[in-house]
This record gives sequence, C-alpha cells and structure tokens, in this order.
Amino acid sequence: MSAADPTNTPALTSVVVRLKLSLLRNGLRQSAGRRAAYITSLVLVLPFAVLQLLGLIALRGTTHAPAVAVLLVAVLALGWAVMPLFFPSGDETLDPTRLVMLPLRPRPLIRALLAASVVGIGPLFTLCLLAGSAISVAHGTAAYVTAVVGVVLALLVSVALARAVAAANIRLLSSRKGRDLAVLSGLVVAIGAQLVNFGAQRLGSAGGLSQLDPAADVLRWVPPAAAIGAVDSVSRSSYGAGVAQLVLSVLALVGLLALWSRSLTRLMTSPDGSTLQTAEPGRDRAGRSSGLGRLLPAGRTGTVMERSLRYVWRDPKTKAAWATSLAIGLIVPVFNALQGTGSIYFACFAAGMLGIQMYNQFGQDTSAFWTVAMTISSTRDAYAELRGRALALLVITLPYATLVCVLTTAMLGAWPQLPEVLGLSFALLGAMLATGAWSSARFPYSIPQEGYKNVAPGQAGLAWISIFGGMVSAALLSAPVITLAIWLNVAAGGDEWTWLLLPVGAAYGALLTLLGLRLAAPRTARRLPEILAAVSKG
Repeated sequence: MSAADPTNTPALTSVVVRLKLSLLRNGLRQSAGRRAAYITSLVLVLPFAVLQLLGLIALRGTTHAPAVAVLLVAVLALGWAVMPLFFPSGDETLDPTRLVMLPLRPRPLIRALLAASVVGIGPLFTLCLLAGSAISVAHGTAAYVTAVVGVVLALLVSVALARAVAAANIRLLSSRKGRDLAVLSGLVVAIGAQLVNFGAQRLGSAGGLSQLDPAADVLRWVPPAAAIGAVDSVSRSSYGAGVAQLVLSVLALVGLLALWSRSLTRLMTSPDGSTLQTAEPGRDRAGRSSGLGRLLPAGRTGTVMERSLRYVWRDPKTKAAWATSLAIGLIVPVFNALQGTGSIYFACFAAGMLGIQMYNQFGQDTSAFWTVAMTISSTRDAYAELRGRALALLVITLPYATLVCVLTTAMLGAWPQLPEVLGLSFALLGAMLATGAWSSARFPYSIPQEGYKNVAPGQAGLAWISIFGGMVSAALLSAPVITLAIWLNVAAGGDEWTWLLLPVGAAYGALLTLLGLRLAAPRTARRLPEILAAVSKG
C-alpha cells in the first residue's frame, strides 16, 4: 500500500502522525483513570505554560531577559534529553523496535517520527516556553523573523535530542538495568530539587540575576539555546553572530538526526540478545562471587552479608532506596555548609538516612523470603540472620557517615567538634539498627517489585508505624548521648572534654545494636509465618 511505501514520505508521515493520535485516543478509552490522569495533566500543565509565557513576555525589555531566556531553553533541552531514560513508557512511539518488521527505511521513518513527536502535551508546553523566551528578547522586524525560525529550530532540536537518546538506549531501557534506571528517577528528582533550592537561594543573595550572565554567555552558543541567542543577537544588530548561532542550531539538528538514523539502522538490522546464544556458556558464575565472599566472614554471617550487599547492587527498589539515602545524606549537610548557614550537627543526617535501610529488612526480600525462612529454625538462626544483615549495612554506613562528618567539618572549619559529631552519628546509627531490627520483625510489609509504589495496598499503616515509630524510638534511645553532648558543651566549659563523645557514642551505639538484635531474634523466630505472609502480599 502507498502508506507503507518508504519512498512516499508525505504519506508515511501522515500515517505515523495518525498512528500517534490513535494510540493516544485508544489509550484514553481504556480506563476512566487514564482519562482522569490525562485531563488532570492538561489542567495542570497548560495554565502553567500560559503563565510562563506571560511571565517571559513581561520580562521583555529588562536587563536580564536574555540570560533568563537562554538558560530556560538550555534547561528544557536537558529535560528532553533525560526524560526518555527515566520514563521510557511515557510514549508508545518511543520504541522503534516495534516497527522492525515493516518495510521502512530509516530516513523517511525519521521524518515521520519527528513529525509525530511534536504531538502531545510535552511539545505544546515546550513550544509555549520557547515562544515566550523568543518574544522576551526580540526587538525589531528582523528579530521577530529570526524568532520564528529560532523557535522551530529549538523545538526540533529538543525533540530530536530526546529521540536520539531513546533510540541509542532502547536496548537498555527495555532491560532490567533500564528498569533500574527508571526507578532511580526519584533520586534525580530529589537531587534536582535540592539543586534548584540551592540555586534559588544563591539568586536571592547579593547580585541577583546578574549571577546568571556568565553561564548564559556560554550557553547562548550551545544548541538549542543558541537559536534563542540568535534572536537576542539580531535584536542587538549583531547579525553575524545571529547567523552563526542559527547555523550551529541547524548543524546540531542535522547531527542528531544522523545519530538517530544510525541508531535506527542498527536496531532494525542487528540481532538482539534474545536471538543470540548465551555468551561464554562455560563461565563460572559462582567463581565471580567468590571474590566478595573471600572478604567476608565465614559461615552464615558472611553468606547473609553477601546476599544483602548483592540486593543493594542488583535489586531495583533496594538500589533506589540506598542511592537516595546516600545522596540526600550528603546533600543536606554539604549544601547547608555551602550556604554558610549550616551546623556541624547536620552531618548526623547521613547516619539517620542510612539507618532507615535497616527497617523492613524482610520486606526487601519480598516473596523470596521463604528461602530464608526455611533456614531459620531457632532463635540462634534468627540472630545470625539479623546480625549478618546489620553488618552488611555497617560496611557501607560506617565509612560513609564518617566521610560526611569529616567533609562537613572541613567545610565549616570546625575541627574541634569532629569527635563530638562522630560520636553522635555512631550513637544514632546504633539506635536505628536496634529499632530497625525489632521493627522488621514486628511490623513487616511487602514492597511491590513493579511500578513506583514502595508499599503494597493495605499495608501503608504498617509502613508508617515501622519507619516513623522506629525513628522516634531511635531518637529517644539516643537521648543519653545527646544529653551528654549538651552538658559537655554548656556545663563542662566548652570543647575541652567533648572528645569523650567519640568513644562513648561508638560504644553506646554498638551496645544498642547488640541489644536490639538480641531482642528481635526471638520475635523473628516466633513470627516467621506471619512475616512470610506479610512480605509476600504484594
């Protein structure tokens, strides 16, 4: 049929655009929930886009309008580049492997997919921001003509960037590692929120928006921000610079389309892992784990530690939780120190964030916990299991918490307080390990493996009790060391004796950990059937 003829590009383009609209329409027909989500997205995104458009137009004529416009377009392009990696299922047409069996050539297909890519809420939102950015810096007829070309170029470069990234990584996105990457999107959001907060506070300090000018001077030559930079250059009668910036944008578009074409050709002509025999069939997988095993204690303790550490590296949900805790545990004290408003005690945040990983230990195993439950027949077995899990956690948390304390101390120049904050961190970590072990046995809950939910339906109350109840209990258990720190700083005359908090806090934290494991072991052994039923629910 003519629509499938790879040489008939206009017909192919219209077919693919209609396919995109049909996928959208049929998806909305599937359920009321999906329609509600789409309508909600429209209600939230479109008014925000209009307000951004009006706000950018209001900047027209101000000193810093060019810097704001250029940086905004650069951030938009970054968003287009990374979103396909974290939300690969957001657009059914992002996966070109679905078209492998059709008689289509890459170049006509690229033009058709590029046209289909500008259909949707995301492109409309981007178009509003690009139009507002161009209007905010356009002055004169020549600038407005350049703005039309620049907006179209910036939109096409952004869309082509997203498509090229998605096509180059489509094998990854459809694999287990790709699903791990999607789960880690929460980490990117958390870090991004902290960076935005830090940037906003810096802009609110002395200098204001003038701090954006150095970055904008560089990014105005980087596509697609260069397309908006061209509008500003033409407005200032720098026609040569404007033409050069437009040429850079065109070259970037051509380069991205070439990269996209190359990825499509490879995808449509190369076999994937499902059609190839397993490489190195004689490879000794057991020997690969022996390297880690040799570094761990012998017996059940080492086995449990190795299993727990492999969960951290391989399980998507566990990996995401650890990565988020590691990042936020560092960001909070470091960013507060950079802002000049931080306290040395913010370093304890790292120990608190990592200590949370001890909670719901058995829920992290999900339905696979039955293999562990089969090996627990006594309180001694339960104690060995919990001890191995706690030691695996300490392998990461102890050096990391120490590193954060040293880094925060160095940034604040408060070296005399380092032993104090280390002692407090170790005491808090020990308290959280103790309460986490007991809470894991008393309030276990299931963690769904698919999707973004961290609690199975109907178990949210258990999760709240387990985590927040345990954190309050850990704070209460840490009270003696906190009280001692206050007394040494106030009543005992300053920093002369605060070094005692390091050995006291370390010993107290170790004692709490041992006591918590001892108390949690008999409860774990008695409640194995209930724990297994709870963690297998999702």
